[in-house]
Amino acid sequence: MDSEISMVSKENTVKVPMRWRLKAWWEGYDLDDIRARLNRGEKVEDVATVEPAKPVKPDNDAPEALVWDDKRLETAQLIWGEGYCGPGGPEYVTSMSKLLGMSPKMSVAVIGAGLGGPSRVLAEEFGAWITGYEQSENLAEKGMELSKKAGLEAKAPIKHYNPSSDETFERTFDRAYSKEALYTVEDKPKLLQNVFNKLKNSGLFLINDYTLSSAEALSNKDVQKWLRLEPTQPFPIPHKSMEKLLTNCGYILRVNEDITDVYIDMIAKSWVGVDKVIESLTNHPEDQSETINRLIKEAEFWMLRSKIMKEGHVRAWRFLAYKPAEIK
Repeated sequence: MDSEISMVSKENTVKVPMRWRLKAWWEGYDLDDIRARLNRGEKVEDVATVEPAKPVKPDNDAPEALVWDDKRLETAQLIWGEGYCGPGGPEYVTSMSKLLGMSPKMSVAVIGAGLGGPSRVLAEEFGAWITGYEQSENLAEKGMELSKKAGLEAKAPIKHYNPSSDETFERTFDRAYSKEALYTVEDKPKLLQNVFNKLKNSGLFLINDYTLSSAEALSNKDVQKWLRLEPTQPFPIPHKSMEKLLTNCGYILRVNEDITDVYIDMIAKSWVGVDKVIESLTNHPEDQSETINRLIKEAEFWMLRSKIMKEGHVRAWRFLAYKPAEIK
């Protein structure tokens, strides 16, 4: 009996390298199985040989929101690239934005500008005049710094805005683009109407957003946990409700499609090389333990979001809304 207890204790304390812990965890394999193999002296060169982990029940304790402080912004960009804090890098933004048919003479409002990566891509690729609007003051400030660094402070400025204000947009624009931003806006009818009022006739409004599969999805424990982790209080609604809000404003929907699988794939691909990032930080001459711990928390957040999308509780949705010309 004592020998059995000793063996269990040894298996529970054997150290699994950080890169294997994160890689195994992210790809859904059983960390205890990896630990047991290492304890037996086996070489675990490929976690694909390990049995998939069993589903883990969500924590009952309310997690703290992952605020957009400077350290998180630094950590996020290690995964998503400079100027980005979520899925959809320069190639994706360029490809998807072709739906807007932009030209160098056009002005474009980007809602949910984040660190300004998409805004700068639109300015550089299409020559359009971009104004990015961001709800987080810190994101807006850092995004503007990056625009200045790129020499695009006039072509792609990033501004802090209050989505509930009647004076959010100071001028009219030819196109509008919202990148995963509306789900954090409480008064969606007001913001959508403000965009409609400032959008020129025959203008286009492209929206990518997180939506609920139904109102009942809010009762799911993992969805509740995701909402508590968000840095800005989320107010997600079903895509059918968003569709109605848009048409109530006067928009005509040209595109109305589920793009969840695209987002799940982008998230997975962005985290493929995380083990190499961890390894480089581990070998850094300065202590990078805080950054490594931040990376793990960030990975947990995105794994949770990916999980609730795979299970169908939350969907990524795309709308292309058209503002018809006035009837004379």
